[in-house]
Amino acid sequence: MDLSVSYLGLKLRNPFLVGASPLVYELDTVQELEAGGAAGIVMHSLFEEQIVRENVHGLPHFEDNKGIFKESGQFPLTPANYLEHLSLLKKHLRIPVIASLNGIRLGTWIEYARRMEEAGADGIELNLYLIPRSDTAPSSEVERKLLNIVKAVKEHLSIPLAVKISPFFSGLPRFVKRLEESGAHAVVLFNSFFQPDIDIENACYKASFKELESNALLLRTRWIATLHGRTGLDLSLNGGVKSPEDAVKGLMAGADSIQLVSFLLNNGPRFMRYFIDAFEEWMEGHGYETISQMQGILSFSQSSNTEAGARASYLRMLQSWRPPGLKDKRGSKL
Repeated sequence: MDLSVSYLGLKLRNPFLVGASPLVYELDTVQELEAGGAAGIVMHSLFEEQIVRENVHGLPHFEDNKGIFKESGQFPLTPANYLEHLSLLKKHLRIPVIASLNGIRLGTWIEYARRMEEAGADGIELNLYLIPRSDTAPSSEVERKLLNIVKAVKEHLSIPLAVKISPFFSGLPRFVKRLEESGAHAVVLFNSFFQPDIDIENACYKASFKELESNALLLRTRWIATLHGRTGLDLSLNGGVKSPEDAVKGLMAGADSIQLVSFLLNNGPRFMRYFIDAFEEWMEGHGYETISQMQGILSFSQSSNTEAGARASYLRMLQSWRPPGLKDKRGSKL
């Protein structure tokens, strides 16, 4: 059985990457994931706030805003330690290591992307975490800013570039096409945003992190199925994959790689091998010998009229749904 795929121009032994998470903090854990079959590692993001705190102590601007930039001890690694850890992983692993960067200013994106390449990264994932709050800047301006970041960073790199985005674009296929034109090699669908909960007793916001459940997969597979066959970018599914069967859904929609996070965090790195073995067992039981045989078979590129098909499916869903226990006019359960 051949599970090999290509992602970011890299030959991977299977589609399963360890996504950006605390799983990469310790070398022993990463080595266990590699031994379990992980095809590659995406490091957690290096944030501009870390870089700013490291470099601007004593400056008036920093002193005015130091409450925003958390103490360095709250970050797992300083910028210098991040680059050292990246080099350490490259030294001890045989699988690709993809660095991740979440910046604000263009200069930061460019400088640290270059440093990551120099530290040995096989690729870089740009984490475009931007929530527009202005009521004057048009959506085209927001997109232009993001595209300029991608283009500028790519011009200073010789390694491939993936871009991690949110689903909140009014014309997502067109934006992805423009990412390709700006030099990206892959798009990661999707980012997970900070969504604070409301404490109604104390009338305040409170930090709340909830891992993505399998129903988060629906949005991701829909857009991957939409983009497959319509872009030259590789498509990486991030979020909502809780089982080998979820991975099958992503690949059938058209994903080139699957990023695993919550499954491994909940079960431990030793379950990397279980996941791949169970996935292979499913493939064998359903007559698949290669990933390419299933990849994209349920993408919308397989339909001659995707809009009509989507609307027809929507109508069928609305008309067929009934609350549990509801009876029809003849008294029998629906």
